[in-house]
Amino acid sequence: MTEFAFDVSIQDFETKVLQPAESVPVVVDFWAPWCEPCKVLKPLLEKLAEEYKGRFLLAMVNADENPELSQHFGVRSIPSVKVLFQGQLVDQFDGALPEGQIREFLDRFALPPAPGGDLRAEAAALVIEGKLEEALAKLVEASKIKPEDQAIQLDAVDVMMQLGRNDEAGQLLSGDYTQEADRANALRARLALSAGAADTAELEAKLATNPADHGVRLDLSRAYAAQARFREAMEAALEVVVRDRAFDEGAGRKALLTLFEALAGSDQYDDLIREFRRKMSAALN
Repeated sequence: MTEFAFDVSIQDFETKVLQPAESVPVVVDFWAPWCEPCKVLKPLLEKLAEEYKGRFLLAMVNADENPELSQHFGVRSIPSVKVLFQGQLVDQFDGALPEGQIREFLDRFALPPAPGGDLRAEAAALVIEGKLEEALAKLVEASKIKPEDQAIQLDAVDVMMQLGRNDEAGQLLSGDYTQEADRANALRARLALSAGAADTAELEAKLATNPADHGVRLDLSRAYAAQARFREAMEAALEVVVRDRAFDEGAGRKALLTLFEALAGSDQYDDLIREFRRKMSAALN
């Protein structure tokens, strides 16, 4: 669940749906765990809620657990989608529609994009394509439009670090980020990992000679992290946990936790963090 997509029940329907709907459209998705079309529609709506960044909110109602709400809104089959805005039911559809039709549906009532918002989304798409310089240019432009938006500033810091422009990133991170404190701290932690990068080839050669040298393996993990090779960094640290969880007072586990902290707040690393949290938990239990 996120700030744009969340579960609701009859107990919190007023605070989570009716009150916000006075100022922003709320899409209410009636679904149930056994409903096959719901399994297609629900994740698609969640994805679009994140993409539209608050231009509408998505409230998901388990119809089996909230029959009173289903009855009140006249839900006869699921999935059923209702849109509430300014005290009225403004639109609706039943069944699972293709993504293109859902976008057309959403665009009929979604709030207009915030100034600079589209530029940030465009920058994120460019990052995925590996066009980092173009992404940074978009973020600079977006920041001029919304200079108070700390999320855009930290997006730019993230891209600078990917480009190896760590001095500039460090200067920007020296400021106060009260609105985005957790993400700013995570980026500072990642910047610290990039300091003092060692020669990975030399460390790999040492480890090949003595695979039981956990100290060298942790040095290699740090070297990988300094080069933004985060999967390899986590794999090396996890191997220390697997081979000897007590080594140097749990240094392997601490190295993984440092990596988790450094990558937190960046959507592109969420899956990686979840994967290695599970692996670390399995190794420790």
